[in-house]
Amino acid sequence: MTPHQLAGQVAIVTGGSRGIGRAIALLFAEHGADIGFCHLHDEAGAAEVSARITAQGRRVHAAACDVAELPALRGFLDAAQSALGPCDVLVNNAGLNLRGPIEQITEDMYDRVMAVHARASFFAAQHVWGAMAARGRGRIITTASQLAFKGAPGIVPYCMAKAALVGMTRALAREGAPKGILVNAIAPGPVVSEMTAQLGADWPDRVGATLPLGRVGQPEEIAAAALLLASSPGGDFFVGATLSPNGGDQMH
Repeated sequence: MTPHQLAGQVAIVTGGSRGIGRAIALLFAEHGADIGFCHLHDEAGAAEVSARITAQGRRVHAAACDVAELPALRGFLDAAQSALGPCDVLVNNAGLNLRGPIEQITEDMYDRVMAVHARASFFAAQHVWGAMAARGRGRIITTASQLAFKGAPGIVPYCMAKAALVGMTRALAREGAPKGILVNAIAPGPVVSEMTAQLGADWPDRVGATLPLGRVGQPEEIAAAALLLASSPGGDFFVGATLSPNGGDQMH
């Protein structure tokens, strides 16, 4: 891939201070995009990402935002676009996982997982949709998961929410393509991150041994898939696709 594929564009990434979102924000900046990103309770991470983006000569707007709170989400999107310009690429990446057997999942736990993943992604897309349609171009990329297809015990709401994102992607893609808005998703497999770090120090080795590739992924490998979808001409013929960088964990 050539440098500066996103030169002159504005990319907004939810959950951009760590993990996959951080890697996407940094890679997009490296390829010429100005970056708006939000975070939750991670001022140190946000400051580090912002510094690295500005060091590349790109503009950045970072803000704390709970994407489950729709007024806050819309306020962040408006502020980012006010600071940087209209959104060319929206990356719905913010996420969380609340674990437990089905008997222990409360209504609040269920609602929180669905709100952060499915509801926030839908309404973020809705918020930038009109301006993208008016310009006749835009990209929306959503971070789903291979667990949308594979499922897993003890995280049923998470799997449900990620499956909802795949369905949303396909429906929005059909609605958006005639308007020049390309909507796609990424379904990562096991990736080293703050979320998976909670599963124990042996998690990468233990899970990596079960994969055909023999290892788990790194956030930068997922970011590369996002860059493909965001770029032109590389991503111009992807419509409603779900790319699956997962080391062979789920083949489809």
